Amino acid sequence: MAMKERKPKAKASRLAWALGWIERVGNALPHPATLFALFALLLVILSWILGELGLSAINPKDGSVIHPVQLTSRAGLHWILEHTITNFTGFAPLGTVVVAMLGIGVAEKSGLVGTALRLLLHAAPRRLLTFVIVLAGVLSNMASDVGYVLLVPLGASIFLSVGRHPIAGLAAAFAGVSGGFSANLLLGTIDPLLAGITQEAARIVDPGYSVTPACNYYFMVASTLVIAAVGTWVTEKLVVPRLGSYQGSVSIEGEGQELQPLTALEKRGLCWALLVSLFLLGIVLLGLVPSGGFLRSIETDSVLHSPFMHGIVAFIFAGGFLAGVAYGVAVGTFKSDADVVKGMKEAMDSLSLFLVLVFFAAQFVAFFKYSNLGIIFAIKGAEALKASGLGAIPLMLLFIVLTGLLNLCMGSASAKWAFMAPIFVPMFMLLGYTPELVQGVYRIGDSATNIISPMMSFFALIVAFVQRYEPKAGIGTVIATMLPYSLAFMLVWMVLLAIWMLLGLPLGPGAGLQLSR
Repeated sequence: MAMKERKPKAKASRLAWALGWIERVGNALPHPATLFALFALLLVILSWILGELGLSAINPKDGSVIHPVQLTSRAGLHWILEHTITNFTGFAPLGTVVVAMLGIGVAEKSGLVGTALRLLLHAAPRRLLTFVIVLAGVLSNMASDVGYVLLVPLGASIFLSVGRHPIAGLAAAFAGVSGGFSANLLLGTIDPLLAGITQEAARIVDPGYSVTPACNYYFMVASTLVIAAVGTWVTEKLVVPRLGSYQGSVSIEGEGQELQPLTALEKRGLCWALLVSLFLLGIVLLGLVPSGGFLRSIETDSVLHSPFMHGIVAFIFAGGFLAGVAYGVAVGTFKSDADVVKGMKEAMDSLSLFLVLVFFAAQFVAFFKYSNLGIIFAIKGAEALKASGLGAIPLMLLFIVLTGLLNLCMGSASAKWAFMAPIFVPMFMLLGYTPELVQGVYRIGDSATNIISPMMSFFALIVAFVQRYEPKAGIGTVIATMLPYSLAFMLVWMVLLAIWMLLGLPLGPGAGLQLSR
């Protein structure tokens, strides 16, 4: 008996050590903005060292020899001084995220997003409650971080109100919000952000390459119901039995987070928001469906390469802005244009840290491109991968695992992709795979391990939510609860990706799997 009792303790000890090591390593890392500043400085030094060592690569397109451009040279220094501002202002994700957030900020400030989520939860039959909570978490990603602060505590309260363990409801919501971050039925703020970074990286190989925010849309939509179903299964079959019945002291009366029914005013606001959204949708369809529509390409009459697809961020802005204004005016949260502007201002306030990060990330990416180190590393890496003999699917599955592991030490999806994209996007392009595929694969690995990464920006908040019901809970409690979701999401997403690639399906409008030769 003594031996049996020591085994769980030994396992718990190893888990605690591993979690502690991850936490210490992550906490020891500098801020992501500082990391990019250091990476940029490292590239300056590397360009000098590798240039002096005579490193070169053969361009597979034209057979020309590519040498590093030394950023420490007089010409390199002049380039840095002359392009510091344009590196920042011309960084593709900057404008797209700012414009999208202006519209999303209005929808969020008006109360539209929160009310829509409550409507979804209210309309759910009891037997589908878990599924709807996970699904609502996935859908909440279109509005930045609202799911973390609204839906996660709400999931706990909903479960508690129906006599179930609140942490199970919290886990289900958190799994949808964070673990399902790369699935959705609509485009959100993360889509133009990642697409902009991918485009910048792709232009290291092909200066004219364009990546749209909708490049992973088909795969995202398919993933939405799959992730919601898997999250539901994990909750009901693994998490709920493990937690058992709730024995804590928190009651729904004392919680203050119970799901309130929609008021008549809120229902009226939703109706107005729906009417405005349908009106906008009608305009879009009128411009796209008929041949010669005003949103189609003038030269080719194409939809895939139309102003609509290239300017889809403007429609994200318009949709959020118009629906948010309609709802806000109807319910009274917007009494004047000043209130609308205030909502946009608060959305910009939330981007202040992002702007600092982007400044240094933009310099890093630009240095990578100008110094030729990006294309040289890509060619060398592509040659090594080609020599390995691994097929497309094994390569992409390994990339998922690599991304998931890196996510444990660097939580920001955009920061991590800004670091990884200039290396891996050109590398896989030289092997014949599209930047859109590489981005989609990255999003799988990043999302699947979000919920067990102590470096995820909202992880501390989740621990605090859990401690409302289990005061002695800590990081290990949250990771132990969320680990089944993480493993299940990664496994199922890998299977879905493999099937998708075997069938040769496009990831989004005009976004195939392989580059045309």
